[in-house]
Parts: sequence; structure tokens; C-alpha cells
Amino acid sequence: MVLKHGPSQITDRLMKTKLFYLFFTSALLLCSQAAISQKVYTLKFATLMPTGTSWTKTFDDWIKEVETKSQGRIKFRMYSGGVMGDEPDVLRKIRKGQLHGGLFSGYGIGRIYSPARILELPFLFKNTDEIDYVRDQLMPDLESGFRENGFELIGWPEVGFIHFFSKHKIQSIDDIRKSRIWLWQGDPLGEALFEAADIKPVPLSIIDVYPQLSAKHGSIDTVYMSTFGAIALQWYSKVRYATHLSVTNAIGAVVISNRFFNKLPEDLQQLLKSSGIIASNIIRQQTRSENIKSKQLLIDNGIEFLWDWDDTALDEFIDIRDNAATHLIKTDYIPEDFFNKTRSHLDTYRSKINNPETN
Repeated sequence: MVLKHGPSQITDRLMKTKLFYLFFTSALLLCSQAAISQKVYTLKFATLMPTGTSWTKTFDDWIKEVETKSQGRIKFRMYSGGVMGDEPDVLRKIRKGQLHGGLFSGYGIGRIYSPARILELPFLFKNTDEIDYVRDQLMPDLESGFRENGFELIGWPEVGFIHFFSKHKIQSIDDIRKSRIWLWQGDPLGEALFEAADIKPVPLSIIDVYPQLSAKHGSIDTVYMSTFGAIALQWYSKVRYATHLSVTNAIGAVVISNRFFNKLPEDLQQLLKSSGIIASNIIRQQTRSENIKSKQLLIDNGIEFLWDWDDTALDEFIDIRDNAATHLIKTDYIPEDFFNKTRSHLDTYRSKINNPETN
């Protein structure tokens, strides 16, 4: 038998074959990596806030920033104005995978991680400086608490100081007791406070508030909300009076489900977190400014503000708060250790302010 190819030719052909397969495999890997890097993630996001407010405008800016910096790898689908239902409805849809994230008030936050609502316990904080300090100290606990309950905490805006709004004059707790006052249905914090104050509220979804205020024989005549929120939700157009006195500074949170967040590449996770924190901080400052402007706007539009701090006995409110807190601790809605940690941070801050030379 005569060999047509010598050993060197066979070796050369084998090397070429190996190089071809190496090149082919590398090309497939690069194509696969390119496909992965260009994968588009659509984030479906819901909020009760209607379009056209400063909040949603800031959110629009945030969305554009994320979509641009991600080079189109993250796309948002925004559902504003409560089109996805009340906050419990939105949470259910997130847990089912129909939505991926949302902007929530304390009511929704309480259904994710209830201890966070210590930050809106009435008459606990004297001003926003105290709130900001304590919130910053608690933030690691809040982030881990949200994460353990299936959500990534992206940002922490706020609703702002909450006032009573009514069709009749509100100048005392007795006036509230005589009112048909709304309670956000299923809110443990609101239930505890109204129970402690011996107030019999009318539980309703927030979606039903405007229709019931509008109806000639509606089930409610009194509500509670920030001044900015009362305008954004159009509640102000159905009432005549409001209180100078604010009950609490209501919290807010931007969250994304772990199911969605954990699927993202690390760079996109970091982009959402870093930009979300900045956007939420802007909203928080906007809210504080807007609430001040909104109060004057309401006054200019004929809303009469009554019942200032000078007209009430604060001790009565403190007793109501403490009785409500006892109930919330007993039911573990706000665990006692978390309550004590919050008070400790608050005491530390007040000590620093009152004794600056010791800092």
C-alpha cells in the first residue's frame, strides 16, 4: 500500500481542523455573550399617583436615565393613576409576576415589611431632621427586611405631612369622632390609631374615596392626606375645610421584586439602585416643597385651615399614640426591639442637638 500523504501532511491537516473548531467555538461563544449582553428587560411599574405631577415627572426623568444608561437593555412600562388598582392589588400582581415594581405609601409598605411604619407613627418625630437621621440609621435594617420579604428597596421618597380634610369644620378630636371619616381599608396602623382614639371610621379602598366624597349621600365626609396629595387626587375639590395640625409624616418606597431584580446583570442592578436612590431623594425634597406650596394653593382656592397646634392638648395625642403603639407591638406589627431601636436613635439625635459640644 502506498501512502498518499506523509506524516507531516497529516499532522498539518489535524492542526487546521483543530484551529477551525476552536475558531468556530469561540465565535459561537462571542455571539452568545453578545446576545446575553443585549437582552432587554421590561420592568412593569405601577403607582397610584396620576400623571402630570412633579412626582411622575421626576419618575419619567429617572426612566429615561435608566433606559439611556443601560443602552436600552432596561425598558419601563409605567402604569400610573391607580390603573392597576389599589396598593394591595399591585402587590398581588407583583407577586404573581404580572408586575415587577411600584411606588408605595406606608400602607403598601406595611404589607411588605411592617416594622418600617415606625417612621410614620404619629407624634413621634418633631421635625424632618429627626426623621431623616433616624431613617438613615435604620436603612440597613429596612433594606434587609424588604429583601427577606421578596423585594429590593430602590428608593425612599415620602408622601409628607398628613392633614385632615372635611366637608365640615374639624377643630377637635370630638369633631373627628362625629365625622364619617375614611380609613384605608385593611390598614393595621390606621385601625390601631382610630381604636385608641375611640373613632369609628369608614373603611374603603383609596380608589373609592373620590367617588364617595363626590356622591350626594356618600359614606364619608372626612379624609386624611398630604396637601400635595389632596390636590393630585382631586380630593380637595370635594371638601371645604382642613387642619393646620398634621398627624404624621407619611412614608413612601420604590421597590422591585427580587424575582425580577435578581435576574438582572450586576451592572443593571447597580444602575437601578444608584439612580433610584437619587431620584427618590429628589422626590422627597420636591414633596416637602410641594406640600408647602400646595397648602397655600388650597387656601387661595377657598379651603379654610383650622385647628392649629396652639388649639389642642398634645398630651391627648401622645396618649392615643402610646396606646396604639402598645397594640402594634403586641400584635408584632412593629416588634418591640425595632421600636426600642428607633427610640434609641431618636434619643441619640436629640442629645447631639441639645448638647453639641459633646459631639
